[in-house]
Amino acid sequence: MKSSTVVIAGIMFTAVGIAGFTDDGLLRKNLAGIAGAPATAPEAGALPDEASFGIVDKGSRGAAPDFRQVVQNAQPAGRATPQATAPVVDESALRYFASKGDTARLQAEISRLRALYPDWTPPKDPLAVPRNKDVQLETMWQLYSEGRYAEVRKAIAERQANEAAWKPPADLLERLNVAEARARLVNASDLKQYETVIEVAASTPSLLTCSEVDVLWRVADAFTETKRTDRARDAYLYVLKNCDNAPERLATVQKAVSGLPYEMAQEILAHERTAPGGAAEFESIRDDLARRFVAEGDADGKLGVDPKYIQRLERLVETDGLASDALLLGWYQLRRDNMSAAEQWFRRAHDKEDSASASQGLALTLIARKAHEDAEKVLYPWRDTSTDAKATYFAATANLLAIEPPVMLSEEVLTRIAQETTKGRDPATAQQFGWYARAMEQPATAARWFATALGWKPDDEPSAYGLALSRNQLGDAAGVAEIQRLWAGRSERIARLGETDEERRDAIARQQRPVAQEPAPIADAERRSPAVVTEAAPRTTTRYVVEQPVAVVRRSQAAGRTATGCRTTINPARLSPQVALARGWCLMDLNRPLEAAEAFEVALQAPASQMREDAAYGQSLAYLRAGLTNRAAVAATKSTQSRGRAEELQSAILSDRAIAAFDAKRYRETLIFLDQLGQISTQRSDLMVLRGYAYLNLKYYAEARRIFEAVAATGNRDAQRGLADVGKAQEIWPNK
Repeated sequence: MKSSTVVIAGIMFTAVGIAGFTDDGLLRKNLAGIAGAPATAPEAGALPDEASFGIVDKGSRGAAPDFRQVVQNAQPAGRATPQATAPVVDESALRYFASKGDTARLQAEISRLRALYPDWTPPKDPLAVPRNKDVQLETMWQLYSEGRYAEVRKAIAERQANEAAWKPPADLLERLNVAEARARLVNASDLKQYETVIEVAASTPSLLTCSEVDVLWRVADAFTETKRTDRARDAYLYVLKNCDNAPERLATVQKAVSGLPYEMAQEILAHERTAPGGAAEFESIRDDLARRFVAEGDADGKLGVDPKYIQRLERLVETDGLASDALLLGWYQLRRDNMSAAEQWFRRAHDKEDSASASQGLALTLIARKAHEDAEKVLYPWRDTSTDAKATYFAATANLLAIEPPVMLSEEVLTRIAQETTKGRDPATAQQFGWYARAMEQPATAARWFATALGWKPDDEPSAYGLALSRNQLGDAAGVAEIQRLWAGRSERIARLGETDEERRDAIARQQRPVAQEPAPIADAERRSPAVVTEAAPRTTTRYVVEQPVAVVRRSQAAGRTATGCRTTINPARLSPQVALARGWCLMDLNRPLEAAEAFEVALQAPASQMREDAAYGQSLAYLRAGLTNRAAVAATKSTQSRGRAEELQSAILSDRAIAAFDAKRYRETLIFLDQLGQISTQRSDLMVLRGYAYLNLKYYAEARRIFEAVAATGNRDAQRGLADVGKAQEIWPNK
């Protein structure tokens, strides 16, 4: 998914003027918590409020067009001329800033002096301020005004060495200290040394004012990068509560929504003001905000985005007609299982601009409403654009091949599906082709596809059983015996092959067919078949693939049950619990899990505890097959289960949740689910690789390397790629 990018306004200021303050001790006390030191303020680490900062000049740097106007604006109403006994104020900095035409620094200096000397009145013409008779001090002020702080320090040291009795003005030292602190903070921020940024800000609270909004942004960014988003929010809120510069306020909102969670971003936006003329001050970025928040909803299916953002984006689609906006709405609705609405938006995006994302989303909605042939056609041109697109394509083809009764596909469609299956070396797809060929009464072709699937995945029991059935139908007794020998002790139904009639064997076989997960096409009749490949291909799990069923052999509970007994659609509520239970398993055979779940719900009303257990077990399997993990977890609790079944279901549910959390980039949550899974079962190698990548994304490189090395030792290619990815990441972050 591509999310709309909010362009942050690059408002950077070089002014180093300090807003005045009246109680430095109070400021330092309130700022102590930023660096983690003890604080007596109500909330340690929270940014000081306006009173604590002693704000005099709220974000007005650079607003005055002329330095004389700056001075006139600073003149207090009705203030008397200072008396002869007034303290001597060093106004040399005013003259320098005025002579340079630097109105921003001139205004900041006026604010600073007024805070230090409340009875002081700014001169009407700073250029008329007489030159300081101390030429060396004048030079120091000039160096300071030019930002040459090291040279100022050198000049001070040289003069103190030559004149032991001379002391530099406290104002100059104070301003110099703050300017140097700001330079250190900016440098640390540019180098991504976030803890240093926070430490410098804590030790120099006079930097955290409206005259230094860029510093506040950098501090907020440091808090965000160090996972202290609540304090980052406080920094942004300080600007919006106390500062008036309109471009800075707008940029603050843009930065805040790009770095803070959705709920905190809404808190930031709540401080919007009404601009002159009655318009909301952030109206100019409302469209981009709507795009950003809907995109966040795409990534997190549980995030409840305010309907006003959804509606605004819908209006944008109507007025601007951008395919990217329609795509955002499509993925948002898909994540919430609103397939009808999702299909509407994906189709609009596809019609406007055919792209991989639009085709993939549209294909997923078509699969959901069982329009599998249309889904395959839509996605075929984009099947190789990404791993997700390929997986979705195979999901469409597998569901297409699994339709009961089988659909008659054209030679063109069958050929291209077969070619993709062979190129992708996907065992599940090859197995599905085998069952499709059996349905078309082509046992020789079916045998070749089952053998191909076993070549790619030697432990695939359903493919082994399908191969045994096909060889038995072809009269290959030796071939059947060889399969029975290889699977002795691992598959009862393979061992008992030949004891029942062919029709029942096919019914049991179909029960064991995997749900269209990463599908399996078939060659055109007996005329085309792939070469048997013996090397197993690694697979990558994605959230777009229809989930595999729990690997359990479910035996028929009703004598003579076949898949043909439930092809018609009826209301299961009219059935007795026993009949509903049998119908539920029959519907599972036909790969209609949601209908099966309804039948199992009726069976849950049975008085017999064993029947209720079977019904709860079946309903949980049905929801897992449909990809509804949460519903599967609920179904598993509707009746007590045997220990084996409970562990089996819990393992499947935790596996699904771990994969979903990883796909949503919630890597810590992924590790939690995997840890829980490890307590009840031995984790598969693919889930170990998933754990390694979770560590890698969290920058826990040592842990990731340890996991990948352990799995790679078994020959797992995904783990070997993981080791390479760790090496690349450590080249970028060598100290992690």
